[in-house]
Amino acid sequence: MRNVGFVLSLTCFGLLVIAALLAPWIAPYLPSDPVHMPYAPPGDGGLLGADSLGRDMLSRILFGLRYTLGIALSVSALAAVAGVVLAFLAAFRRGWTDILLGRLVDAIMSVPQIIFALVVLAVAGVSLTTLVLTMAVLEATLFYRVIRPVAGDVVAMDYVEVARLRGEGLGWYLVREILPNAAPTLIAEFGIRIAYAVLFISGLSFLGVGVQPPAADLGGLVRENALAISVGQLSPLAPAFCIALITLSVNGIVDWFIHKYSVRAELG
Repeated sequence: MRNVGFVLSLTCFGLLVIAALLAPWIAPYLPSDPVHMPYAPPGDGGLLGADSLGRDMLSRILFGLRYTLGIALSVSALAAVAGVVLAFLAAFRRGWTDILLGRLVDAIMSVPQIIFALVVLAVAGVSLTTLVLTMAVLEATLFYRVIRPVAGDVVAMDYVEVARLRGEGLGWYLVREILPNAAPTLIAEFGIRIAYAVLFISGLSFLGVGVQPPAADLGGLVRENALAISVGQLSPLAPAFCIALITLSVNGIVDWFIHKYSVRAELG
């Protein structure tokens, strides 16, 4: 049963990624062109209807997927690199390096993430670069907190000590000795961070400080069309459903991976 869930999750996530990549070719209209009557229902307004300006919802969702998945994957990749490197640096150097990095992470995590992001974006201005970097900093702290105990255990292993005695640099044995042994934890955490990043960017866009018009990610599409519910249209439910589908499919993949690794560890 777990394998069935994994296949379904992987298939759903793969189809969403493919749809995002092929959006310029499979979208029936340009996302910014008004081609229907405002709030036209499905059928008269295309497969998923139209928004308040008459733009095709299917086209906007396909392009919104590009922003949501692109930002989530970029943020998670940057956060993973920063969090992992800093965690293993703290575990390897210890002393003041470990203390200072730990207190810096604690200081950032002490501020609610949504408030931290809103303050930074208000000061620095809302742009795609600022958005990605702000989210990457916040997610890097979570990577650091999860990976730091793992790094401490791995650094204490005999093979790491042998590499240290050989005079190998931090970068060499981080790549050759440590990361292969910490890979299961890293992969699982990376998947969880992708799901979190999707929800976070969607929340910021719903508040109006995410991807800016005329472009829109999935959260922005929900915000743009929220009033459609009052006139009997269900157009906001389509991008909201995509957000839920991304989150559930990523969690299904991560759950399968964690279970498989746990069983292998018990047998080994």
